[in-house]
Amino acid sequence: MLKIEEAGMFILAFYLSILLGYTWWVFVLFLLVPDISMIGYLFGNKAGANIYSFFHQKSLAVLVGIVGYVVDIPELTFSGIILFGHSSFDRLTGYGLKYSKGFNYTHLGAIRKNKQ
Repeated sequence: MLKIEEAGMFILAFYLSILLGYTWWVFVLFLLVPDISMIGYLFGNKAGANIYSFFHQKSLAVLVGIVGYVVDIPELTFSGIILFGHSSFDRLTGYGLKYSKGFNYTHLGAIRKNKQ
């Protein structure tokens, strides 16, 4: 059920970006930009987890989007939509907010790599 909910939120973000006047490929192009926050892991697990999780909080995405809409800055609104869509996509694929134990430890559980 959670994956269905996240898929719905991802579709909502895509739809809102289209309503804002952006084409589908611009949405796709910017979708992975929030993962730049992984750079925080260069400063250790705790800093990495805090920086990564900050930029993957949906509350931040909603705040950025609303502020952009209220002050009539479409690029800021789009940034909020991208943050929201990216966070939904991450959670849909099993990546969640990070714990300081390491990148593979999330609020959705540990990310396991297939060992074949």
